Amino acid sequence: MTKTEVITSNWQPEIHLYRILRQPILRRGDFRPKTKRGTVMAKLTEQDIINWNGPEEEYMNEDQLAFFRELLVKQQDELIENASNTATELKKHETAPDPADRATQEEEYALELRTRDRERKLLVKIQESLREIDSGDYGYCRDTGEPIGLKRLLARPTATLSVEAQERRERMKKQFAD
Repeated sequence: MTKTEVITSNWQPEIHLYRILRQPILRRGDFRPKTKRGTVMAKLTEQDIINWNGPEEEYMNEDQLAFFRELLVKQQDELIENASNTATELKKHETAPDPADRATQEEEYALELRTRDRERKLLVKIQESLREIDSGDYGYCRDTGEPIGLKRLLARPTATLSVEAQERRERMKKQFAD
């Protein structure tokens, strides 16, 4: 019997389909990590992340990944809601008859649009971080491969560099800019 025959002879689509259908359907933001036995684990809090002092092997375990996924999804939803609110407000835009009032209004809209542009860039970083969680790369420095650190990720969930790597990058940028 060849490898292909063994693989195809062991394949039982009805069992595979049963396992898929048995899984609960999760909606966006409803990420619930499970233990090996299938029971739902307790959610971590921000204080749990701050106080974590476990071994390096347990860094970015399922609980921590679930915490950061939920945090990132929540931020993503807020940014999308802000963008839709801004679009709604800009559609209501009425032109003021007084030139001074119109100038003030234009400046406020320009400021709002700059803010939304920054949020759009942050949204791209959030989506990139969510992909990193899915691929298993989240929480590790892109330059060195070392853990970024839970406290840094809590302060900036989209961080891709450790503090040391970021400082090194900023020093290099400053040297070449001068």
